[in-house]
Amino acid sequence: MPRIVMKFGGTSMAGIERIRNVASRVRREAEAGNEVLVVVSAMAGETDRLVQLCREASALSDPKEYDVVVASGEQVTAGLLAMTLQNMGAKARSFMGWQLVRASGVHGNARVEAIESATLDEALKGGTVAVIPGFQGVSEDGRVATLGRGGSDTSAVAIAAGVKADRCDIYTDVDGVYTTDPRIVPKASKLNQVTFDEMLELAGVGAKVLQVRSVGLAMRENMPLRVLSAFEDKPGTDIVAELSGSEMERNLIAGIAADRNEARITLTGIADTPGTVAATITPLAEAGIQVDMIVHAATPNTGSSDLTFTVPRASLAQAISVIEQGKSVIGYSDLVQDPSVAKVSIVGVGIRSNPALAAKMFETLAERRINLLAVSTSEIKVSALIAEDELELAVRVLHTAFGLDDQSAAA
Repeated sequence: MPRIVMKFGGTSMAGIERIRNVASRVRREAEAGNEVLVVVSAMAGETDRLVQLCREASALSDPKEYDVVVASGEQVTAGLLAMTLQNMGAKARSFMGWQLVRASGVHGNARVEAIESATLDEALKGGTVAVIPGFQGVSEDGRVATLGRGGSDTSAVAIAAGVKADRCDIYTDVDGVYTTDPRIVPKASKLNQVTFDEMLELAGVGAKVLQVRSVGLAMRENMPLRVLSAFEDKPGTDIVAELSGSEMERNLIAGIAADRNEARITLTGIADTPGTVAATITPLAEAGIQVDMIVHAATPNTGSSDLTFTVPRASLAQAISVIEQGKSVIGYSDLVQDPSVAKVSIVGVGIRSNPALAAKMFETLAERRINLLAVSTSEIKVSALIAEDELELAVRVLHTAFGLDDQSAAA
């Protein structure tokens, strides 16, 4: 029988009525002859509530005890969904993450190492729907370990790979992956297919449909993903290794992503010598701060240079503290911070073979007098750092310029 993993997010599980809706969908798949595993998130807002309780209990809480508390939200929804399925006449049982998912690394942001698939195989062969809390596993020392925010997507993909599922369906509050955020561009259109590469880049530069780690894991395991609405019976978006059929001829650009979670730091007057960038970036990496766009520009005939880079806005204060502590090693003159920036990106497999696409992006922004503060590229992505108050305009004009507007949608 086909084996599928169904993952439901927090909005899907927000209350008994929505849990009943999820149970109906799950039962339908089971009655169609599928072996079904369900991975669930906590109810919407519950993890935030639990995190706040931890902060109130102790500003510097033990990460292991923190994990015990914040993991409880998914355990509640797993039990409630199993009960609801049983009440509907389905054979179902809940498991706990520590029974199935072996994890390693830092508590609060652990990595999945292995799935205890034999336990699940036995349940599935007996016709039982397995309901599993996402976001959690068991650490090497036998303690509950959580996988970081958004970790339920990663749980679902890891479990799907571990039990050799035929596919993994991610049910969320949108009905697929769109060419951009429909709240910014009402004419955004839903994509039938997106490649793993494209989805990885879209997720990494601001698209919130799927968590980056889950896409990367699905790509490595070649696990087919589908993004579907938890509330409507509509076709979703398939995340695939390669585009197929008519999708092979779709637009060269898959979508436009927007990310407001950016802050810019510039260090002026640093020595133009080997090792200067490493002396700045390495301490930030050691502190767990992600550095994104980096521009290092030397001033001719002066022996000095400026270094500009971006960090997540929430990490700005910590990044500045780390840099100031290392000022004697870095040797900069001034530190300039700017939290009022944002990143706009074009993503698509067509960028690999068409360098004119980047030029078109820059020309389109220039026509609207949108200044580029920094640029970064990959094989299938071009990102530009701009002023935050120009972000929505940039997204709209790029969406139109690259022919992504859905002419049948509302103006």
